[in-house]
Amino acid sequence: MKPVWVIDDDKSIRWVFEKALTRESIDFKSFASAQEALTALNSAVPQVVVSDIRMPGASGLDLLQRIKAEHPEVPVIVMTAYSDLESAVAAFQGGAFEYLPKPFDVNHAVELIRRAIDESVRQTESTEETTSTPEILGQAPSMQEVFRAIGRLSQSHATVLITGESGSGKELVARALHRHSPRSTKPFIAINTAAIPKDLLESELFGHERGSFTGAQAMRRGRFEQADAGTLFLDEIGDMPSELQTRLLRVLSDGQFYRVGGHQPIKANVRVIAATHQDLEQRVKQGLFREDLYHRLNVIRLRLPPMRERREDIPLLARFFLLKSARELGVEPKRLSEAALRHLSAQDLPGNVRQLENLCHWLTVMAPGMNVEVNDLPPELRGETAASAEQNWLLALEREVEQSFGRGEHGIIDQLSRDFERTLIVKALQHTGGRRIEAATLLGLGRNTLTRKIQELGLEEKSPAAG
Repeated sequence: MKPVWVIDDDKSIRWVFEKALTRESIDFKSFASAQEALTALNSAVPQVVVSDIRMPGASGLDLLQRIKAEHPEVPVIVMTAYSDLESAVAAFQGGAFEYLPKPFDVNHAVELIRRAIDESVRQTESTEETTSTPEILGQAPSMQEVFRAIGRLSQSHATVLITGESGSGKELVARALHRHSPRSTKPFIAINTAAIPKDLLESELFGHERGSFTGAQAMRRGRFEQADAGTLFLDEIGDMPSELQTRLLRVLSDGQFYRVGGHQPIKANVRVIAATHQDLEQRVKQGLFREDLYHRLNVIRLRLPPMRERREDIPLLARFFLLKSARELGVEPKRLSEAALRHLSAQDLPGNVRQLENLCHWLTVMAPGMNVEVNDLPPELRGETAASAEQNWLLALEREVEQSFGRGEHGIIDQLSRDFERTLIVKALQHTGGRRIEAATLLGLGRNTLTRKIQELGLEEKSPAAG
């Protein structure tokens, strides 16, 4: 793996990172200025970059701009002692992976670096051609229809609208359409329009000119420019704000757009593939989606079936995902017994392919034996409903309260609240492998709040090591 680059003009900050990364066995390289890193970028590419924003000479945002232009797959974490909104907006507008205000907890910083490394590896793997396994697995008749459609569209440049429930594999189909198209040697750029704040989405799509808004310290190319001559995949298109629907319609109509703050039209030679889990016709009727844009996108429609319509594919997919998880974790692959496969194939799996993949990863980590039986499946797939599980733990809580009162105890709410928080935090840390940033997100807590609660509850030595 390539080294992590740390750039800061403060020697003490570099020293802290060097010690922490050495302890975690993460290869690194330190620079005292952004200019040194820019020079090094001519002959080397880092795995992850951690850079201060405000430094003498070139700034961290200048470095961010260069890296995102030349190596968009490299995550960049920006840090600054100036915890102001302007710096944060500028960092995210420039494509930063995360914003780290000083002073910071070194364990949190290491967790963030590890998360960025994981993202970098995923980005690299997603761009590599994989010929050992099929792009999309499926033997069900409904999936064969999808495969035939991909084949028929192999020489087409037409706009495609992919519909299907969440987790059904819409991005996989979009990538397959691109890979088998005349644009296959050009970029495939994906963006989830529902995952980006409304105020940032316009710049993310169309780019911006320097000085076009507070924090825009350099010109930035948007996703349309990045996808030039290739394919732009717009996921969750149904959630796009109305004003951006108008701009997208204009691009699809005349093939031109303007950067935010720009005055020169830019030609958009891009094939658009859109996807949604929503009923766009219904959203049009509700006035939430432009009818003219809907018709522009709905040139060719592909519907992905949910898992309940392709149950015969569940054993095939489960075996594939168990093998995949085993390779990722460096362990022997586990096997589902015939009874477990029959039971799993009878489930609706509302999360579809994504839920099945997550389940197989969970089984690879959590199932006690190499042969997975029905009793090894999570409770929600063994037939225990969410309602009954909720009822069971509430009944147990009621019994505990009654017994405490029977023992003459007083002031029990503090102790029970501590027990409740302790259980939530321990389980969240176990679920994330000790990564506190992810655990805090799961619990709906701030990172600093989670750290304080861990200390207050005496969980420092009991919680898994961060990493």
